[in-house]
Amino acid sequence: MRAEKQYLIAEVESHLRKSDYVILANFSKVTVADTAELRKRLAVEKAEFHVVKNSSLRVAAKALGLPEIDASLAGPTAIVVGGKNSAGVAKVLKKFFDEKQKLEIKVGVLDRKLISAADLSKIADLPSFEALRSQLLGLLTQNAAAFVRVLDAKVKKELPAAPAA
Repeated sequence: MRAEKQYLIAEVESHLRKSDYVILANFSKVTVADTAELRKRLAVEKAEFHVVKNSSLRVAAKALGLPEIDASLAGPTAIVVGGKNSAGVAKVLKKFFDEKQKLEIKVGVLDRKLISAADLSKIADLPSFEALRSQLLGLLTQNAAAFVRVLDAKVKKELPAAPAA
């Protein structure tokens, strides 16, 4: 194998190792200015957008033991990797697509499992981790407050009324 190909494959492998997910996208309609804007939005989630050669991605994915993505490697391909919040990255990509109607998600790999574009869209529609945490905390405090009110009512019912002076 030529040194240039080995370098490209090693570069793609290093990108794929940055996170436990990778999202493949078709960027054929995306302009340079749109790409810069998308990269800026993804930087908030500490994610990266890289244009890669399909052949290099195919070899790197096999070397890392990722699921079979060959069916998605037609046409120009870019990968989105990095960051800890894969749902946040999916939200950024979905919002970008809704605004620009240019970027097409091909497929994703999350925890070494193949995820369809439709499933990634559903993940993007989920509330953020912080919102889910606050909802859970609200449920816990609401139930605890109701329990305290029940106990308080029971105590007031069982205690005799204080004599009036």
